Amino acid sequence: MLARACIVLLLILGTGAYAASARSAETAVERADLNELPSALGAWHGVDTEPIRDDVVAKLGVDDYLNRYYSRPDGPPVALYVGYYGSQRQGDTIHSPQNCLPGAGWQPVESGRQVLGTGDNAVEVNRYVISKGLNTQVVFYWYQGRGRIVANEYANKLWLMADAARLGRTNGGLVRIITPVVTTPAAATGELTAFAGALLPHLSRHLP
Repeated sequence: MLARACIVLLLILGTGAYAASARSAETAVERADLNELPSALGAWHGVDTEPIRDDVVAKLGVDDYLNRYYSRPDGPPVALYVGYYGSQRQGDTIHSPQNCLPGAGWQPVESGRQVLGTGDNAVEVNRYVISKGLNTQVVFYWYQGRGRIVANEYANKLWLMADAARLGRTNGGLVRIITPVVTTPAAATGELTAFAGALLPHLSRHLP
């Protein structure tokens, strides 16, 4: 009960600070466009997909995005999506894959967290196993920006409000990687973990 009360109090305080900061200008931040993310990441080589329709981009509210398929010899493809929001003050906030994937017909089979990296470099991300008909996929996704990677959506919102007040910034992004289950979910999880290890060092330039 005490922990829940503390969270409610933080939300109330954070909402007030966020509302006050919403009236101020967003602090400018330098970043590289997402289309500059290397097409070669370790053993994986990427190919851009068809651009997302303008009406879908408008609905997402993103200021920049990347939709790319990566593959490596003798390995399953990995679909990478990164959506970047320069500001989340005026209602253009990140859409959770928890809402988008079921809307596309994919149903969650298993959910949890996955640790990427080790020691001081370890980060926790969301891991989902989803299915549609006979197809099964493993999904990792996380929120990244303003110097941190966050899995929990509520924690991400708390940090958003805190950083709006503290830094004058609400920029951030969603990173999602998906691969099909060819043999087992554990093998697909291993593929995504390895791919994420090649991807993560490059993202801070694009999601500062």
